[in-house]
Amino acid sequence: MKKFDRLIVVFLAVYLLISLGLPVLFQSINRKESSEYKVEINRIYLGLVKGSPFTEPDLSSCEFIKNVTFLPQSLSTRNEELDKFYKSNNGVEYEIKPWYDGDKLLGYLRFNYINSKGDNSFLLKVELILFMFAVSIVSILLYIRNSILKPFNTLSEMPYELSKGNFKGDMKESKDRYFGKFLWGVNLLRENLDYHKIKEFKLQKEKKLLLISISHDIQTPLNTIKLYAKAIVEEVYDTNEKKMLAAKQIEEKSLEIESFVRYIIKTSSEEILEIEVVDGEFYLKDLIEKVVLTYKEKCNLKMIDFTVGNYNNKLVKGDLDRAFEVVGNILENAFKYGDGKEIKISFCEEDYCQLINIFNTGEIISQNEFNHIFDSFYRASNSEGKQGNGLGLYICKSIMKKMDGEVFAECEKEGMSFTLVFR
Repeated sequence: MKKFDRLIVVFLAVYLLISLGLPVLFQSINRKESSEYKVEINRIYLGLVKGSPFTEPDLSSCEFIKNVTFLPQSLSTRNEELDKFYKSNNGVEYEIKPWYDGDKLLGYLRFNYINSKGDNSFLLKVELILFMFAVSIVSILLYIRNSILKPFNTLSEMPYELSKGNFKGDMKESKDRYFGKFLWGVNLLRENLDYHKIKEFKLQKEKKLLLISISHDIQTPLNTIKLYAKAIVEEVYDTNEKKMLAAKQIEEKSLEIESFVRYIIKTSSEEILEIEVVDGEFYLKDLIEKVVLTYKEKCNLKMIDFTVGNYNNKLVKGDLDRAFEVVGNILENAFKYGDGKEIKISFCEEDYCQLINIFNTGEIISQNEFNHIFDSFYRASNSEGKQGNGLGLYICKSIMKKMDGEVFAECEKEGMSFTLVFR
């Protein structure tokens, strides 16, 4: 911002320097021109034939001299003739020279000239144009400063504050044509991050309480198991019937502990499933254009053959942003686990549903692994050495179900394909 202000100051300084230098420049030009008209006067004067009656010389080649008048010596004593001879004309300057024939004074010559090149009106016009140009440039610079750079400078600290986890600062919303929507988006992002941060703290608290509660509940059957196991080891029971009863109690308490473990897993899954989906509609074209805009260039950089088939622009049921998230997760998996040769998106319609098929070439996983690819926290053998948490496809399936849709996977001859079903 300060550098831009310096730019404006430098521009104004240059303008003032030029505007003040122009009169000096014009003055030097005027001095040069003033000597030029004298040259013309001397040439005309020397060209007059002395002793002959005065005849007005040819002035067609003269640039400054407009006319020459003569006042004979005999009339130079008359006041009315003198007044007429010396009468000035608007915009015309003159110079008087005596005309001699030897030692005899014949009269006086008046050379009327116009020093047009030294006209101050031209200088004023140049100064006015220069001033208007300077005002226009300064206005544009101030507009850029106040409408673009200043709002952007205000925004520059927001990403840094968000990265530190400071979500409390609020940005004043604006109807500015450049940053109005951006400010709104940043505020929405800040509010979402703040909401998820509070939600995360709440979940952490609930999780700790849940673990404490379940730990207490598990302790009872666990103590029972330990007690019966110790009794069996120390041969407290002297009959097989008592031993069988103890084993049955151990089995029942084990099942009770297993139910607690299932409850923990179920609770964890419910936290993951808490994804907000807008119950609405969107056009298929909007989804595909967003996908192409995001991933076409990425595929070009990775030298992957990315093709999108023909489709009819249908209105489908669901949330556009969440649908894009699903497609994005599948494409990211294609980048991560595919062989980098081809990704193809094709379309078809079936039973009043829109099907989107995403195919990528690559190594095929085993049937056993294939049966679990939509499970939470599951990672197949081909994920070794690659970043991930095994939640991508699990989230995709959850989102599609919330949009009253479905997602299917299929192992093909040369790779994997995923089919998204939208109503």
